[in-house]
Amino acid sequence: MKNKRILFTGGGSAGHVIVNLALIPVFKREGWKIDYIGSKDGIERKLIEQLDGVTYYSISTGKLRRYMSLENIKDPFKVLKGTLQAWRIIGKQKPAVIFSKGGFVSVPVVLAAKMRGVSAVIHESDYTPGLANKLAIPFAKKVLATFPETVNFLPKEKAEYVGAVIREELFQGDKERGLELCGFHHQKPVLLIMGGSGGAAKINETVRSSLENLLPHFQIIHICGEGKTDSSFSQEGYMQFEYVHDELKDIFAATDYVLSRAGSNAIYEFLALQIPMLLIPLSKEASRGDQIINAKSFQEKSYARVLEEEDLTEESLARQLNQLVSQAPVMRDKMKEYHSEKSRDRVIEIIKESAK
Repeated sequence: MKNKRILFTGGGSAGHVIVNLALIPVFKREGWKIDYIGSKDGIERKLIEQLDGVTYYSISTGKLRRYMSLENIKDPFKVLKGTLQAWRIIGKQKPAVIFSKGGFVSVPVVLAAKMRGVSAVIHESDYTPGLANKLAIPFAKKVLATFPETVNFLPKEKAEYVGAVIREELFQGDKERGLELCGFHHQKPVLLIMGGSGGAAKINETVRSSLENLLPHFQIIHICGEGKTDSSFSQEGYMQFEYVHDELKDIFAATDYVLSRAGSNAIYEFLALQIPMLLIPLSKEASRGDQIINAKSFQEKSYARVLEEEDLTEESLARQLNQLVSQAPVMRDKMKEYHSEKSRDRVIEIIKESAK
């Protein structure tokens, strides 16, 4: 291909960047020139700008709220501005193809791609399409699904089930390094707690109030969210991080059980790594309910246990973790039936087929 240039987009949360992080190294090794369009202040900027060989561009973006707000009046103008900015960037960089992971920043990019005649491939991680992807799908060439059931919610002529795209470096973690990083030992299992890229106040609060009961049974790695660590809880067997990037593969390697939100990228990574999980999905009050559907799907397949946030207490947390430990052998056997290796290769193949 003469013009080996690809433009990635996606942001607003780490979940809308992780798949891009899995694909970018592959295209970089193959000699593609790589651009990325994200927001000015989103987490995607922090994650992408540290990568060598990737040029980051920020554009104006709306938030696509589902609730009444005066900001909703301004958002269409922000999206229009972002579309014009993306149109200019695409016109200047002339990518052969665009890959979108979703999130509100991706909508003007996919729209501008259509205006420029550049094929866009969208990846939908959740069981049902998010609002941003719903708006962008009419302008895309292909829409790829992580859950097999998702194709039922997508245009048949564009949809394809590909499975989850897992970052290859996650399979290269070192358990000893992970334990050493946290000052942990082999005599007690490790429980990893993740509340999403922004952290989760109720999960953080309940875990900390439960430490006295949990620490006799687990060593705990707690990824709390930016600005949400609390030194007053520091003690042996309890390690806090705001956010983990380079060391994540080693922490995963050291983890025996995980308590997590139910974003699809994260839970598919735990599945690929065969880590039994207790999922506490975002409630419908804080989201469109996609994490609840994701979690129930995994529970039905015996990959996870589910605890609704409304039911989260010290007592319910302890009870669910006990049940997680007892069911873990069955979960790991079920997880062995899942194979993620072909998913990334198929996504890359589709992107290349879509490039002009």
